[in-house]
This record gives sequence, structure tokens and C-alpha cells, in this order.
Amino acid sequence: MSENREYAKYRIFQNLDNDQIGYFEKVIKKKKFPLGAVIFAEGDVGDSLYLLLEGEVEINQALTLQLTKHDYDTREKAIINLSSDIHPVFGEMSLLGSNDKRTATVKATSGCEMGIITKNDLFEICQSNPGIGFIIMKNVASIVTDNLIKANTNVLKLTTAFSLILEK
Repeated sequence: MSENREYAKYRIFQNLDNDQIGYFEKVIKKKKFPLGAVIFAEGDVGDSLYLLLEGEVEINQALTLQLTKHDYDTREKAIINLSSDIHPVFGEMSLLGSNDKRTATVKATSGCEMGIITKNDLFEICQSNPGIGFIIMKNVASIVTDNLIKANTNVLKLTTAFSLILEK
């Protein structure tokens, strides 16, 4: 049986029918990662979109703070833990931006299986099937927009907290 019904649960494939998802199913490469493996690291060049098929991951970003002229504090902060139960998609930022660098580090917090779609495969399908491409790009734009809104909300909260601390 085709797995594209399972892929239909991923937001990037929202509003596509099983036949349309089938184009992507043909190019999705599956890869397993053991507990603790870095799936990709912040700053790496990114050329793929990831679907978490099984397992759990943690997404981290470096909290870079210049302490002195030549000294930086680069501790990582866990931003979010994701489970395959919610069918997350990540890596979309490096597909669309002018800078193809990863904006976060993704680590396996359990044994994981990923579905990986390369940028070239994704865009080739979208280009040869404009109707599918429109839906996929609309879905990716929605994912990016929601992530940007969350990030802006977090920045506002941190700025407010910092401002309140400084007032004391």
C-alpha cells in the first residue's frame, strides 16, 4: 500500500490529493538517526526539507551574546521538542531564503526516522506541476509565516521581561 496517506497528515501536503502527494512520495528518501544524533546543525548549508516520520527531536538555537570584544557566550537553548505524532516539517527556511544556512540545530531525542525531500526534487515537482507547486508554496509560506509570528511573539516577551528587569 502507498504511504502517501500518511504523508497527507503533514502540513506541507495540505490540500493535495493522494495522486499529487504521490509525486513527492517517489522522491522522499528515508533515513534513520540514533538517539543523540544531530540531524542538521545551525549554520550548515541546507538543501532539504525534513518530515519527522517516527521518533522525537529537539530544536535548538545558539544564544550568542558578546561578553567582551573577543569573547562570546554561545550556549544553546532548547526551543521546542517535537514528536512524530504531530507530523512536523522542518528545514523550510533554508529552502526559500537568500541565505541557505540552517537557522537551528535539530537533534534526535529518541531513535528517529526522517523523510527527506531535497530542494531540487521539491522545486522540480513544483515547476513541472504548477498547480501542485502553487499549493506547496502556499503551504510553505503558511508554515514560515506562523514560525515568524511565534518568533516575534517570543522576542516581544523577552524584550518586555528585559525592560522590566532594567527598570528595577
